[in-house]
Amino acid sequence: MDSIADNRAFRDKFGYPFQLLSDESREMSLAFGAVKDASDQYAQRYTFVIGTDGKVEQAIDTKEPASQAGALLAGL
Repeated sequence: MDSIADNRAFRDKFGYPFQLLSDESREMSLAFGAVKDASDQYAQRYTFVIGTDGKVEQAIDTKEPASQAGALLAGL
């Protein structure tokens, strides 16, 4: 739910070679269940892997971000 500028700075800081979704309107966060309503200050931490066809291939409840790489790789 961060701004485009904040997400760009985060991406650049960590050297990610991909874009990050900015959802300031909370529309996607609501649709994917990451927030209960639009007034929530913070979203629950989820990782969604979206295929080239636009469909969600994986949805991971990200309890421990440092260990999620294995779950992502296992699903490829």
